[in-house]
Amino acid sequence: MSAALVLASSSPRRRDLLARIGVTPVRIESPDIDETPLTGEAPRVYALRLALAKAQAVGRAADEIVLAGDTTIALGRRILPPAETEDVQRRLLGLLSGRRHHCLSAVCVIAADGTARTRLSDTIVAFKPLSAAEIDAYIASGEGLGKAGGYAIQGRAEAFVRFLSGSHSGVIGLPLFETRALLLASGVALG
Repeated sequence: MSAALVLASSSPRRRDLLARIGVTPVRIESPDIDETPLTGEAPRVYALRLALAKAQAVGRAADEIVLAGDTTIALGRRILPPAETEDVQRRLLGLLSGRRHHCLSAVCVIAADGTARTRLSDTIVAFKPLSAAEIDAYIASGEGLGKAGGYAIQGRAEAFVRFLSGSHSGVIGLPLFETRALLLASGVALG
């Protein structure tokens, strides 16, 4: 009998991405954790720490496997916050305009035996220089609010990307290559 998968995320994008590899969670639960970066914490360490904390924050029955993820946008060693307001989003898009940044997508799977496994996908994304009018129009769309870095690559912001090296699904919110490997290592049967 195969273990049941619990998705520790309220993101509909993560659920949709799992469906692309034939995985349907039996339960979806939103973890409640403090996402404040620690003083001096490197972006890679931060993303991995949050993915693990999210997975551990969700209750798990003995026959369940928990999957959690975190997407962090980093400009050098600087961790960019989610765009909780339009003012923050405008500032973030201004910072990303014409520059390369890293989209760090961490995944954690806790197997039925309690073993936690993590992987990190590091995707380099370069935006074209954005005009004030382009930033205003994107903000008016409402698309990037609440998102890491203030944008959603699966929507209008994809037109801003002049270069991407790494995992497109990771930028959306769940790197499928790494996720599939973790699920297989944790005993999830995939087709």
